[in-house]
Amino acid sequence: GPSTFQVAEDIVPIAELKAKLSEFVRGLDTRPRPLVVTLNGKPAAVVMSPREYDRLTYEARFLKSIASGLADDAAGNHISSDELRARIRERYGVPTERRKKK
Repeated sequence: GPSTFQVAEDIVPIAELKAKLSEFVRGLDTRPRPLVVTLNGKPAAVVMSPREYDRLTYEARFLKSIASGLADDAAGNHISSDELRARIRERYGVPTERRKKK
């Protein structure tokens, strides 16, 4: 994940961002952390590379899927492996074999 937030490097006033926008945008892909843009001294926006955005959204979806699966299991919404094999055979006509334990 991203390294520790650095106030001197990671916060930029919007006026400075506007003056050096192309420089900031070109440097996004090599930045270790997102850039916080301030307006009137308060955080107003976060700017990051598309790669970092994709990583964060993938991680959020992954964690949400895990939480959903755990909630399903806790609610009893699961089937045995034998039942799963039977459903696969029925739906797809695929022979399924149990793996031999080593």
